Amino acid sequence: MNKNASMPILPVEAYTSQEWFEEEQTVLFGNTWQFAGLAEDIQDPGDYLTVQCGHQNIVIVKGRDQRLRAFHNLCRHRGTQLLRAVGKKQKALTCPYHDWTYDLNGQLISVPEKDKEFPDLALDSICLHKASVDIWRGMLWVHPRPDADAITKWFQGVEAQLGPHQVERLIEYPDSRLEKVIQANWKIVAENFMDVYHLAHLHSNTLHMYDHAKASFGFVGDHYVFWEPHAKKYGENLDALMPFKRIAEMTDQHLGAYVPWLFPNFGLSETESSWSTFHAIPLAPDKTKVIIRSKLEPMTNWEFTKQQMKSNMSWHGIMGGKTKYGDKPDPQSEDPMVWNDFMEEDVYVCEQQQKSLKNPLFNVTHTAKLGESTVRNFQSIIARWMQHAEPSN
Repeated sequence: MNKNASMPILPVEAYTSQEWFEEEQTVLFGNTWQFAGLAEDIQDPGDYLTVQCGHQNIVIVKGRDQRLRAFHNLCRHRGTQLLRAVGKKQKALTCPYHDWTYDLNGQLISVPEKDKEFPDLALDSICLHKASVDIWRGMLWVHPRPDADAITKWFQGVEAQLGPHQVERLIEYPDSRLEKVIQANWKIVAENFMDVYHLAHLHSNTLHMYDHAKASFGFVGDHYVFWEPHAKKYGENLDALMPFKRIAEMTDQHLGAYVPWLFPNFGLSETESSWSTFHAIPLAPDKTKVIIRSKLEPMTNWEFTKQQMKSNMSWHGIMGGKTKYGDKPDPQSEDPMVWNDFMEEDVYVCEQQQKSLKNPLFNVTHTAKLGESTVRNFQSIIARWMQHAEPSN
């Protein structure tokens, strides 16, 4: 594969082919640590949530001993999925098909009409297939294999490149969750997230609070790390402009935006007033669901409202109100380029790129030596994983 700046690393089929998509589910998503949720999503014994890891659905459940355990979410009888989505305070895990029941440790404890229908079945010999679960930086992670290396090994060296946020003490507010289906391959979404070249261009009016020319970025193992400082005008007026209460750990020496992409499909945005997850879930070769969850500094309703009002009133006068293709934002327009929403700008270009892959004239003329080196590196990592070599945990 040609890895120079004028050629892409991956073929078009990597973004359009159902066969490639299915291969990724097995080789990549079924063989890596996957984000499952926030630590507080599972608080009490019997609480559980499920997460898809490629073709394997995993359930995390808290036992009566307060320990988290992960199991493959399929009954040992006929393979029916045991649990759906999330649940609270379950006393046991019961299959909806034939009512085979397991305790919170995954052990089979009850089979209807056992003596009549299964006289030779020893309950204590059957347990749900185990997976791995761990907590890292206030987040739940799962791996389909029960013997996966520790999550700290998977993220070795990454933590030093992240913000100082103490995630566990921050608060997720009820209306901060966002779900968006993007009509594009998940790798296009990931590449856009890592594309440094577009920040000063596509987002010239929506992310001008940062000094993109001074960004520092690179890879730690397979993970992308990124930091950039505030633009001078924004930094000088930070207390008035930031949308939420300042996070206590974000002292002056830590200011800036930390925006890593944790391989293969998970991003973070860590700023002076918010901490957000960006989970890109592949649905099809040309469809990706993105779930964004945000946590903020604990604050009263009045503190929240006061900072929002201060930011809204200060923004136009200090930073300006132009959009990329208009003198003022117009959320009623059909053109996302005048909505003044950087995420909608990204969604638009990702979907346009996906459409272009069907055009017989499509080709990549050249890629930026520095600003798009991250995209080439990411594609090289994907290519390595998809060569069917035995990947590391």
